[in-house]
Amino acid sequence: MTTSAGPRLLGPADVRSLAAAVDLRPTKQRGQNFVIDANTVRRIVRASGITPDDVVVEVGPGLGSLTLALLGVAKRVVAVEVDDQLASLLPSTVASYAPDHAERFELVHADALRLQGLEGPPPTALVANLPYNVSVPVLLHLLAVLPSLERGLVMVQAEVADRLAAGPGSKVYGVPSVKAAWFADVRRAGTVGRTVFWPPPNVDSGLVAWTRRDPPRTTASRAEVFAVVDAAFAQRRKTLRGALRGLAGSADDAERALTAAGVDPVARGEVLDIAAFVRIAEALHGARS
Repeated sequence: MTTSAGPRLLGPADVRSLAAAVDLRPTKQRGQNFVIDANTVRRIVRASGITPDDVVVEVGPGLGSLTLALLGVAKRVVAVEVDDQLASLLPSTVASYAPDHAERFELVHADALRLQGLEGPPPTALVANLPYNVSVPVLLHLLAVLPSLERGLVMVQAEVADRLAAGPGSKVYGVPSVKAAWFADVRRAGTVGRTVFWPPPNVDSGLVAWTRRDPPRTTASRAEVFAVVDAAFAQRRKTLRGALRGLAGSADDAERALTAAGVDPVARGEVLDIAAFVRIAEALHGARS
């Protein structure tokens, strides 16, 4: 009995050769930094915990470094790429470097922020080296529009990784922390140095792992809760009474809603967990209806 050969992973020479083939020059505008170290993508796949049963979504596959490693494990890999040059190159890269796994690969040439769903088997995991300039919006959008996603691991700017995984009271706790907590339990899963990328970014990278959980049970909509979160952190130095004044109609109305929600009106947003924001949104919504 013969077994299929695993994908060949990309090294520095492969990455530069593929880029040269389409005259690609990485741009900061799109946050293009390509992984050139095979051990790094193996580590990401291992840390993600994906299995042969998983349908994996990868956003921003670039030249295919992580894609090839994912194809060696996952049942199916759906790569979402917005860049025309990169999207045109990726299928041939998969065919060349992972010929025995090419049938598991699907390219979706689209902007991940505009996706409203994916055809085919429901995706179960998100594993990606997210473009730094849109990492949080992309993650939150996909968690919202792909409810079948059970877990994931993403590489983002280290500072963003800290924010996503932060808990109430932390100096870096903020909007990304609270909104991510609506969808999932989030944790830091490691650090990635600059030298594994071409070109090297001027910041370190961090790995963030998450596991889906049910959103809070609430009579308020997600949009209403997120509006409270946005307002609470828009001016971090303001107390919640002042920060929510515009949303509530007046500072007095904000104070009444906060008191009804069991939240100190002179507290600040960074001390509240997602459950507290839900209670505030319910109190505000109830006061309006």
